[in-house]
Amino acid sequence: MSIEAGSKLQGKVTGITNFGAFVELPEGSTGLVHISEVADNYVKDINDHLKVGDMVTVKVINVEKDGKIGLSIKKAIDRPERPERSERPARHDRGDRGDSRGGYSGGRPRHGKSNDSHRAPKENFESKMARFLKDSEDRLSSLKRNTESKRGGRGARRG
Repeated sequence: MSIEAGSKLQGKVTGITNFGAFVELPEGSTGLVHISEVADNYVKDINDHLKVGDMVTVKVINVEKDGKIGLSIKKAIDRPERPERSERPARHDRGDRGDSRGGYSGGRPRHGKSNDSHRAPKENFESKMARFLKDSEDRLSSLKRNTESKRGGRGARRG
């Protein structure tokens, strides 16, 4: 029986290091189970999970040309496969809610219109960026004015 990627084998832990455990496989070959492949959760100390002499089931992850064998204990455990994550549903533009509760509209007033049945046309990227830039510059200048006047910095009026 040759050792090839994807096969599951029984092995005996022959050595433990701070980065993983060496497992002796059938036919006398030895492979390494990296510490990240020991358990599904974070493994701080491998000695909490394995001891020399333990019999473990491992899955062969890879076999290098130079003979090194990469093994995994956590991938050898049969679990029902999780379905692939589906695409997230498309997000709706926050200013385009139109709900009857007067819901969140991106934090901006609706310009005097309280009728929620009226929907504003979707804003394109350029106009959103222009609005953001203007709001950002307004906030920055206001912030600068307030902080400079408090500490008597440049441009602050002195009586």
